[in-house]
Amino acid sequence: MRLTSKGRYAVMAMADLAANGGSRRAVPLQDIAERQQISLSYLEQLFARLRRAGLVTGMRGPGGGYRLARTAADMAVADIVDAVNEPIKATRCKEGSNKGCLGNEGRCIAHDLWEELGRHIHGFLSSVSLEDVIERRVGDGDRARVAAE
Repeated sequence: MRLTSKGRYAVMAMADLAANGGSRRAVPLQDIAERQQISLSYLEQLFARLRRAGLVTGMRGPGGGYRLARTAADMAVADIVDAVNEPIKATRCKEGSNKGCLGNEGRCIAHDLWEELGRHIHGFLSSVSLEDVIERRVGDGDRARVAAE
């Protein structure tokens, strides 16, 4: 299972935005592109989708750029991945297609396992906020410890 560059870069860019301006001030995409080493034109495409999804707001003119539309604590990583149309799924089946994993109308023997894995991954990303990412509260049980406090 692999998260594509579209989803990874969108999360990286949003974490950079949250850390360097958040909802307080606009951050130019050029600055994010340089810090995260992501193509500016690629970021423009991603931020157009993030804006349409209501996750960021754009500011034009001098001092312009993007700001978070809500706080980093109120934005789940899954929201970001979903906004750039990157479904995280572990099956080969195409959504809404009559064809199964095997290219015909049947499912592979492990279909239910992979489908459940996809649900768990989405659930995990839904439980992680952008703030968790920038505060490095993901991994090593940190989130569980913070949640228990």
